[in-house]
Amino acid sequence: MELDLIFKIAGVGIIVTVLNLLLKKSDRDEYALMVTIAGLIVVLAMIINEIAELFDTVRTVFGF
Repeated sequence: MELDLIFKIAGVGIIVTVLNLLLKKSDRDEYALMVTIAGLIVVLAMIINEIAELFDTVRTVFGF
């Protein structure tokens, strides 16, 4: 896994956390939940290639 990817994921996490806190303080709990789910989807989209590569490696190691 690349170090750059870890920093991107951490950046998304920090942004989502700050937005979540701001929205909860302003009594916008629904929007805070939406921001959290959107952040999760963004991170999953960033790591989907890494997960595919992991499955290919496992398939190659075990000869499936």
